[in-house]
Amino acid sequence: MEFETDHIFPIFNRGNNSQCLFFTRDNYLFFIEKIRTHVLPHADILAWCLMPTHFHLMVHVNDLHMERIERIEQVTRSHLLNRTRSFNDSIAILLRSYTRAIQKQESRTGSLFQNRTKAICLTCNDGISPAWFQCKYGAMIHVDHPEKAYPQVCFDYIHANPVKDMLVNEMEEWEFSSARDYAGLRNETLVNKKRAQEFGLVYR
Repeated sequence: MEFETDHIFPIFNRGNNSQCLFFTRDNYLFFIEKIRTHVLPHADILAWCLMPTHFHLMVHVNDLHMERIERIEQVTRSHLLNRTRSFNDSIAILLRSYTRAIQKQESRTGSLFQNRTKAICLTCNDGISPAWFQCKYGAMIHVDHPEKAYPQVCFDYIHANPVKDMLVNEMEEWEFSSARDYAGLRNETLVNKKRAQEFGLVYR
């Protein structure tokens, strides 16, 4: 994935062979904590949704690399080293660590996620249409201001996903989505509503 600072990206991955990613409510909550640990140091989250077989994150990238201090223990003394971790590295660590936890829980081996996590810049107006985003009116392609329209289409699509997949009747009914936060039903700190407002994103 090629990220750029000060731009919005949807991040998406699904279970390998469309297999289930989340088996219990605790699995969803554990993955949310992983997002908090590995994504928030790099980006503001504008929208998110965890589905049984896939996940969506919509982020505004702030920092491509994160400095961290790591203690290296040796026989005679310990050292503190500055290590740099990229946003890509952090996402990979998130997925690997979650995979290990599920493998242990389910007594299984093999890949949990598909090999490639996808991310497309929604605010880089380079003439490439992210046409795979659908809204209730169909594909949003030919618009006057794609740098403004595409983020709203993605925002709407993420929140509507549980309804589209017939898991719930209303977006706010799905617990594992930022829809409940935008609807005022929960005061979660994972999403940055102020940042979403800066880009004109409106929950509807």
